[in-house]
Amino acid sequence: MQKIILTESQKKILANHASNEKPNESCAVLFGTLDSQRTTVKEIFLTENIDKSPINFTISNEQLIKCYKTAEEKKMEVVGIFHSHPNSEAYPSDTDKKFMYSNPVVWVIYSGITNEFKAYVLESDIVEVSIQT
Repeated sequence: MQKIILTESQKKILANHASNEKPNESCAVLFGTLDSQRTTVKEIFLTENIDKSPINFTISNEQLIKCYKTAEEKKMEVVGIFHSHPNSEAYPSDTDKKFMYSNPVVWVIYSGITNEFKAYVLESDIVEVSIQT
């Protein structure tokens, strides 16, 4: 996969969610379609960070089950995971890297410091994916 398509309005929704959840990390699940060249985000499912932490996030099993059911009903796939780093750069932490192994989708991270979105996948190492609008 070479890129992820995330519209400006989708970025605004995610940035607002991050702002509303400060000082804690925010999180969301991204629905859409994917092929070998691109991941296209069609819908965002905002979730609660049950850790209520500025350095970690966890999406409850109940919310994850609901996400997957909703994606299936809409004939879409879960194509990405979003979370914010309220006080650091938009780069995967060591904890993020561990969870990227078990969730092999695009991880979109928003930095509360720089207000930047960056996207990553875990191959043999962390690989940055371009975000296009």
